[in-house]
Amino acid sequence: MVVPVTALAADESYIVKRGDTIHSIARSYGIPPAVLAERNGLNRSFHIYAGKRLIIPAKATARRTPSPTEGAARNVARNTLPRSIQGAIDKAPVRPGRWQYIVIHHSGVDTGTVKAMDKYHREVRHMENGLAYDFVIGNGSGMGDGEIAVGRRWTQQLDGGHLASEAQNKVAIGICLVGNFDERRPTPRELDNLQALVEALMVRCKLTSRAVKTHQQINIVRTRCPGAKFPAKSFLDSLQSPRR
Repeated sequence: MVVPVTALAADESYIVKRGDTIHSIARSYGIPPAVLAERNGLNRSFHIYAGKRLIIPAKATARRTPSPTEGAARNVARNTLPRSIQGAIDKAPVRPGRWQYIVIHHSGVDTGTVKAMDKYHREVRHMENGLAYDFVIGNGSGMGDGEIAVGRRWTQQLDGGHLASEAQNKVAIGICLVGNFDERRPTPRELDNLQALVEALMVRCKLTSRAVKTHQQINIVRTRCPGAKFPAKSFLDSLQSPRR
């Protein structure tokens, strides 16, 4: 007979490894990134660096799973896309060298659907091809939390409509996250699936992490998009360029 033994849990510490993010570490322990960040006194950028020691709240240690950057399983453990989304990425007739950038936007409103965005872009913005973006990621209001929708600009490899410059729209893939990130942060699932989507597109289009920009960074007209509370630096730092 085996008698189960229980003990009071204590906080653990974790040494940040190269490629780790607050989101990947929090996910491995099954806790919200905001909880981990608050426990360690991090600011809203969630910035961490290799060698930093983090405190893991006691309740998280019992349900820990391996960190995405531990051992040889590092790349396997990273987020994977739904098969239908990966299939849409793989099947699109991408011309070599066609895409030079991947640009991240927010919708600027708390709820949204692809249908509503498409209608707005057709009827108000007078865009012949409708939805200005190649991909949309939901936040749980109007679309599922982290749900990825593929637009016809990607499937048919049409120019984008998400930047102020026509020349940039010819070479830049647009991804829009539903939400107003001047008021609140993206959901953890939005960020996780954004990372998986961006890294899959980097592989498909033979781009490095340097090609990934926020709307604010690349637009020729000043914009706040994707908002002050989008963790641009920590997200961009977390991206892994595909191996050549």
